[in-house]
Amino acid sequence: MVRPTSGKNVAAGKRLASSQASRGIASKGLGIGKGGAKRHRKVLRDNIQGITKPDIRRLARRGGVKRISSSIYAEIRLNLRRFLESVMGDVCAIVDMKKRKTITTVDVVYALHRKGKTLYGFGTPGDRR
Repeated sequence: MVRPTSGKNVAAGKRLASSQASRGIASKGLGIGKGGAKRHRKVLRDNIQGITKPDIRRLARRGGVKRISSSIYAEIRLNLRRFLESVMGDVCAIVDMKKRKTITTVDVVYALHRKGKTLYGFGTPGDRR
C-alpha cells in the first residue's frame, strides 16, 4: 500500500522538513551553512588603520624608544604593510607549492626564515612534514 504524499515536501522520495522546502534548499542540494557567505561578502578596506597609535607606541617602548614624532605613525604603518605583503606572498607561494589551502604556523615560520627573520618557538624550518 502506497501512502499519498504532498508534492511540496517530497524530493527524490524523502520527506523534508517544512523549513527546508519553503526556503528552496532541497532543490539546490546545499546543507546547513553552505550558502550564506557567497551572497554578502564584507569588503575589507584599510585594515592597517587597525594598528592604532597606542599599539605603535607600545612596540616602540618595548624597543627602547623614549619619544615619538607624530609623523612616524603613518610611516610605520606603511612599512608594516610592505613587510606583511612580502611575507604573505612567500607564505602563499609555499602553500600553493604544497597544494594546500590552509596556512599553518610552520608556513609562516618558514617564510620568515627565508627573509632572514628567524622566529623561534614555533618549530624549526627544517622540520617540514
